[in-house]
Amino acid sequence: MPTGGNLSVLRALRILRALRLISAMPKMRKVVQGLFAAIPSMGTVILLLGLVFYIAAVMATKLFGSEFPQWFGSIGASLYSLFQIMTLESWSMGIVRPIMEIYPWAWMFFVPFVLVTSFVVLNLFIAIIVNAMHEEADEEQTAQRDEILDEIKALRKDVAELKKG
Repeated sequence: MPTGGNLSVLRALRILRALRLISAMPKMRKVVQGLFAAIPSMGTVILLLGLVFYIAAVMATKLFGSEFPQWFGSIGASLYSLFQIMTLESWSMGIVRPIMEIYPWAWMFFVPFVLVTSFVVLNLFIAIIVNAMHEEADEEQTAQRDEILDEIKALRKDVAELKKG
């Protein structure tokens, strides 16, 4: 196989073989199964976050777009700036403090936005993942318990037949 050109990307994909560890390690497999089980519930949280983002972007564009078009001049720019604020990446000194020099009440918009998006939504994601992993563990324990009960029933049956015979 050639090592240069466009096909070098295919050689780099060999690193994906490391994903075989997931099937080899039962604990890691449980984590991955829990993550996959959490995907549908995470979709609803993402929709909720999208709705909050859209409402906040429209509000920010109307409130701050005329004075700060580089951050809030359009819905797209507002969405990107609000994402930066949600991730807490230089939001205070980089965006909010310059806005508060012109609009001193701007904290009433940004602080609740940060609280809702960064903390509440992050905790919702964590709760969904933990719940899904807990359900996966419960299912495995239930299956093990059922196997043990079946073995006990079979042993009782064997003991009863031995007493009769």
